[in-house]
Amino acid sequence: MSIQTKIGPVTDSLSALCDHIHSSSNCKHDKVPAVVKKLLSSWQAKECYDHISPVSIPSHAQVIDIVNQIRRILFPGYFTKTKLHASNIEYYIGKETTDLYEKMSEQITMAIRHDCRRHGQPCTACEQQSHQITLDFIEALPSVASVLASDIRSTLAGDPATDNPDEIIFSYPGLMATTIFRVAHELYELKVPIIPRIMTEYAHSLTGIDIHPGATIGPGLFIDHGTGVVIGETTIIGKNVRIYQGVTLGALSLPRDAGEKLRNMKRHPTIEDDVIIYANTTILGGDTVIGAGSIIGGNIWLTESVETGTRVLLKRPELIYSHPKKHD
Repeated sequence: MSIQTKIGPVTDSLSALCDHIHSSSNCKHDKVPAVVKKLLSSWQAKECYDHISPVSIPSHAQVIDIVNQIRRILFPGYFTKTKLHASNIEYYIGKETTDLYEKMSEQITMAIRHDCRRHGQPCTACEQQSHQITLDFIEALPSVASVLASDIRSTLAGDPATDNPDEIIFSYPGLMATTIFRVAHELYELKVPIIPRIMTEYAHSLTGIDIHPGATIGPGLFIDHGTGVVIGETTIIGKNVRIYQGVTLGALSLPRDAGEKLRNMKRHPTIEDDVIIYANTTILGGDTVIGAGSIIGGNIWLTESVETGTRVLLKRPELIYSHPKKHD
């Protein structure tokens, strides 16, 4: 009796303080099934989008893993846990590249199969296609590495803030976005659905630099700082071009049905060799050509072509200075 007497008041005080005891009366689990039925009816009526299908869609996580694996191959020794030296480099690259082949062919198969079903196409021999595409892609990696080396050299030549290629490879967002773009562009050229865009949007999310995988970009690209750079699908950029933050290479105002009318048409500008485009400049239109060696100043809006060697600058704005009155 003495024990019960002691426990009783303690239990009563806990009941008064602890809201958990009363939680069952506040539970709303019974309301959830009605919401589920509404969701199902939306998908069945095709009002919303879903991917309820026996055909697998490529894995977003796997595609990102592939991007990181390709970076390890293109820049051996930079992003690896294994110490690389002359005696193990061939083994390491061979293992990474063989593993890449397996992962990439699987994801490309799913991408082709999904695209085939989505468009109601007859059998496209997706596995046979994917193995050939993957081999073609891997065979292109040496040339991709060579072009990226020219991008690094352009960065070293154009940026007085560094003289260290390691710093550029490890930390420059411009090079990361350019690397992923060059990888994605190879897949885009090989007609791989969806995967190239997953790759470049991953780069966009990390760096703030948005490059469509369909753009054509020559060697020696240097994107300085980079935040807010946008390069559209049909943009053509020549060799040794330098672009600063906030630059848009875009399309002119588009109609509501532009998706169908203007698909596969050139909508974005052409930037010829050795052009410099300074910060926050916008260049629009598929017929707009910036001639080789031109310099386009900051905060410019261009919708027409400029000749070779042109300098386009804003007139110096009128600045107003004000100072607080000095009291004696």
